[in-house]
Amino acid sequence: MNLELGKYAEAVLSSYAVSLVLIFSLVWLSLRRSRKVKAQLDEVEVRRKQNG
Repeated sequence: MNLELGKYAEAVLSSYAVSLVLIFSLVWLSLRRSRKVKAQLDEVEVRRKQNG
């Protein structure tokens, strides 16, 4: 695969790099947040079972 990007190669490749970093960051933050919320929900469920 031979890409001919010409004089815009640096701008195009850096844009791709920034986009990939942002996408991976959003996925990582979403997974981290979902684990935290799941732990909180599990804690609430345990307390509810103890009191109910």
